[in-house]
Parts: sequence; structure tokens; C-alpha cells
Amino acid sequence: MARQQPRVLVGRTAAITGGARGIGKETARALLREGMKVGIGDLDLAVAEATADELRAALPGRGGVGVEVRAYALDVVDRESVRAFVEGVERDLGPIDVFDSNAGIMPLGTFLEESDESTRRQIDINVMGVVNCAKEVLPRFVARGRGHLVNVASMAGKAGFAGAATYCGTKHFVVGLSESIRGELHHAGVPVDVTCVMPAIVQTELAAGTKDTRGVKKVTPEDVADAIVEALKVPRFDVFVPKSAGVANTVISVLPRRGREGVARALGADRALIDADPSARAGYELRAAESDPQLGAGETPKALVP
Repeated sequence: MARQQPRVLVGRTAAITGGARGIGKETARALLREGMKVGIGDLDLAVAEATADELRAALPGRGGVGVEVRAYALDVVDRESVRAFVEGVERDLGPIDVFDSNAGIMPLGTFLEESDESTRRQIDINVMGVVNCAKEVLPRFVARGRGHLVNVASMAGKAGFAGAATYCGTKHFVVGLSESIRGELHHAGVPVDVTCVMPAIVQTELAAGTKDTRGVKKVTPEDVADAIVEALKVPRFDVFVPKSAGVANTVISVLPRRGREGVARALGADRALIDADPSARAGYELRAAESDPQLGAGETPKALVP
């Protein structure tokens, strides 16, 4: 079988949600290195603009012909905000070729102690945010007969981990949604690609204070960004980071429940999230709770009220 020729990304346009920090920021950096034009959307416009300035300044020769990065205000929970983001990127940088749904939050704690506000916010961002983005960008892809939707899920979308019940549920949704969208596009004969990215614990603020597991070490945002670039060049649906996590998932999934749970205990995966250090996560948990734009200035996020 002939090996697939990698796609050339130079001159193409990408849009990334949650692009101001972490995985989104490093994905933007990696795509710019490939010669793409990148629009980064984030709820925190000031940080997004600072990120765009930083990435722009790092481009060789201030970014060659056709290479550009711009920042946009974006609340993925608000469908109109998503539409404005998509329209803004296409107006400024050209038709979107790659849309990366990266925005997400991960508050930790037991399900029975989790506030209703925290549950709602995770579902709003991690579920409805992905839905809103897909519903806005896919019609454009279908009409053009091209495009690549990248949904950033998690290994938590393949299993349930104590201490993150709602988060795991939202990531299961992203995996299932992505599978179904891919199937529908294939059934309709539409040449639009879908990729679902499933990283292990990533060394970002979101994973602050979480415990290491044996066998699958934490990965960096750069590792995830590189895997996304690889999947854009040679399209595939399942992207596990690291790749060994995909092998482990395949092997473990054929075991009976008792065997799967035994492996999780042996690796320490069953305690990785529920034993997270609250003091190390305080800053992130506050920012995640404050991601609700309905909060007034200086108002205490309800998600943090006991």
C-alpha cells in the first residue's frame, strides 16, 4: 500500500478555541511554524492578545508571507460569540481550513461535593462549547467540500476517574460526538476530516497538583501540539498522546472490569485526580470558576462556595 503523502499546511487558516494558554497556545505556535495563519479565541481577550503578540514576535523574519496570528474574544458557551469568532477569522485570515475545539475546564472534587454551578459550567464549556463550535464551522466545511475539525478530548473520555466525574462525563461526550460526526460525514460522502485528541495528564495549569501515574507519564503541551500537527498532515481520527496510551487503552479495554480496575490501581490511575493537592490547584480552580461571564466584578464564584 502506497504511503499517504503528507498534506502541506503552508498558507492554510486555523482557528483555535482556548488559544491563550496551555495546549491551545502551543498548538498555535506549532501551526505558525508550519506556515499557517492562526486565529486564537479566548474568554480572556487581554491574555489572548498578549499571546498573539508573543507568537508573532517569535516568527522568523516577523512571519513570512501569509503567516499571521490574531486574537479574538470568544465565549464558546455563547453561540453568537462562536459565530462572531468564526466570521472574524474568515474575514481577517481567509476561509478556515482547520478548527481546533480546545477550550475546556477541569475542576476536581468528588461528585457529591461538587456544586451545581460547577457541574453546569463544565457541561456548558466542555459539552455545549464543542457543540456550538461544530455547528458553526461544519456547515462551512461541508459547503466547501474540505476542512478538518479537531476536538480535544482526553484519556478521561475513555474511562472514569474518581475525583472528576463530571469532567470525565463531558469528555466521554466529546469522544462520542466526534465518532458520530465522523460517521455521518463519511455516510454522506463529504470529504471533511475529524480528529479526536486524547491526551494523558498534560503539564498545564489545568492539571496542577494531580498525581503521577506509573507507566504513562505526564506529557507537555508541546507534545499534544506536535501530535495535532501530525494528524493534520496525515489525517486520522484517534490521536492518543503519548501514543503508548492508545496501546494501553486497547489492551486494557479487552479486560473484564475487575482486571481493568486492578490495572488502574497498579498504575495509580485510580488516585491520580482524587488525591490532587488542593493548594497547588487553588489558582486554577478559582480561574475556572470565574470563567462564567455572568459573574460580576469582584463577585465570589458560587462554584467555590462550600
